[in-house]
Amino acid sequence: MRSEPQASAYRPAPRIEAISDWIASPVSAAEFPRHILRFRNDRWARAVGLDGLDDAQWIAHFGQFEPLPDNLPQPLALRYHGHQFRVYNPNIGDGRGFLFAQMLDGEGRVLDLGTKGSGQTPYSRDGDGRLTLKGAVREILATEMLEALGVNTSKTFSVVETGEALWRGDEPSPTRSAALVRLSHGHVRIGSFQRLLAMDDAEHMAALVDYCLATFPGPLPPEDMPGRDEPAVILLHQVVERMADTAASWMVAGFVHGVLNSDNINVSGESFDYGPWRWLPRWDPAFTAAYFDHSGLYAFGRQPEAVLWDCGQLAVALRLMAETEPLVAALDRFAPLYQQAMYRRFCWRLGVEQLGDEADMALIQAEKAMVASGEAPEMFYFRHRGGRNAGNDGFGELLKARKPSADTDASLWQEDAPPGVLIDEVERIWSAIDEGDDWGPLHEKVAAIRELGRQLGPAPVPAGHIR
Repeated sequence: MRSEPQASAYRPAPRIEAISDWIASPVSAAEFPRHILRFRNDRWARAVGLDGLDDAQWIAHFGQFEPLPDNLPQPLALRYHGHQFRVYNPNIGDGRGFLFAQMLDGEGRVLDLGTKGSGQTPYSRDGDGRLTLKGAVREILATEMLEALGVNTSKTFSVVETGEALWRGDEPSPTRSAALVRLSHGHVRIGSFQRLLAMDDAEHMAALVDYCLATFPGPLPPEDMPGRDEPAVILLHQVVERMADTAASWMVAGFVHGVLNSDNINVSGESFDYGPWRWLPRWDPAFTAAYFDHSGLYAFGRQPEAVLWDCGQLAVALRLMAETEPLVAALDRFAPLYQQAMYRRFCWRLGVEQLGDEADMALIQAEKAMVASGEAPEMFYFRHRGGRNAGNDGFGELLKARKPSADTDASLWQEDAPPGVLIDEVERIWSAIDEGDDWGPLHEKVAAIRELGRQLGPAPVPAGHIR
């Protein structure tokens, strides 16, 4: 079963200060009229030694943004460019968030605390720098479910309601406001490298590559890869490996991120920056999450393509430091790595053993034919967990040939359905908060999701992946 995050003492590690002069701008948090603590993630607070804060201290740091001891003296809004729906935009950066602190976890890895809705920055453009409370609730649900389903995701660390009335065009207004803090291994985006390319800044590009290799350590490229000793090539291989696994994890989870712009791709490999996300109500490659994605560029079935395209933009930026051939060789690994991750994660989610590439591919292909009838992914995996309910169709016969790799006797697997966060359920949870300030349904859902994660256990990932 899934173990809790390893407890650790608080160990500040503001390593980004070494490059902050050119990758970020110092900013100040907004002053909010109210501070009501709505969510604190003590599971992950233990991992960075902050679970001992009382609620008043928690609000002081994560609602009023008083610096943590011996950490960043002032928040940093990161600078980056990016392709947004394949159109290059040099006028972006952290517009309603900042990097607040960095600490070590129990395994000596760096973890960042970053914000969303903490106020305006030099990169806010016409935005107010705020986050709706509904957006914060949605992010809690997204990150908790993704973590349970084995996706390498940022964690929602804290939500503080801030007492402002916000106007938004895509939800009923005025609506409540919040400041959210998320925990992840890093916040360096592909867009950070694109900015340095646009500036023709090879010196700082090399420094950023070195920072990422030191902060997000990973394996060296295979021995037969050209340029495997060059820092830029090593980094691209690691990002390709991580993002191939992340893309596969979304596909197996039935998750649609919605906005896979290059400024939303984290070189640590973590899924993050959740806006119009959705879970599939049924298997549909054309399903989109964002109402403004008119061409279906980031539809469910096109997510691997989108991630590879973004990795290609990182390769273009790294041409400041490396030749084309070794960078293309790194990109060419995406497809086989993605396929391996699909086999690995599909069998893990079903709770059955892997039998090898060809057999695993046959099982996935049979599954695709079977679910064309319209079943939601969460129900498919639930019904067939551990090889249960295998019929006499093609999928059933292939499933019967495999040994279970999971316990299916626990009470969760005897329920009528697993916990899910389809859009109707999200709206039900939000309505309870919006209409009656009733947070019970949210906390009940989070508890159920965490039990699902405990029963599923840790997802299999390659050695060297950041988790």
